[in-house]
Amino acid sequence: MRCSLQSSGIPEFRWATVAARLWPGAGPRAGRRQGGLGDDPSTGHRRLMKRNENSLAATLKTLLFFTALMITVPIGLYFTTKAYIFEGALGMSNRDSYFYAAIVAVVAVHVVLALFVYVAWNEGSRQWREGKQD
Repeated sequence: MRCSLQSSGIPEFRWATVAARLWPGAGPRAGRRQGGLGDDPSTGHRRLMKRNENSLAATLKTLLFFTALMITVPIGLYFTTKAYIFEGALGMSNRDSYFYAAIVAVVAVHVVLALFVYVAWNEGSRQWREGKQD
């Protein structure tokens, strides 16, 4: 004797329901109402993957930009302030100019780090808000 799921009282498993819960807007009804994804749950998955790839690329660009800043700004400021400001304009000795130029470089490192944290925080909250709106 054959027994079906519907006659036994067990609800039928629907992939569209699972996809709608995993990827909002990917269900069969959501696509028709919003004019977006249609019945194909993989479309929602592709959109989510593309958004994650864009997010990863933006994060990598930000990280590389601030890495370059972290290398160039403190070193550049060290030698520039030592030669032109402390020794040139202020007439300090070689020994004193090393000390004050090092302080300027350390402050520059902290400024670059603070800017990185600020940009990363705002980028993360912006991506989080965009994710919540979808």
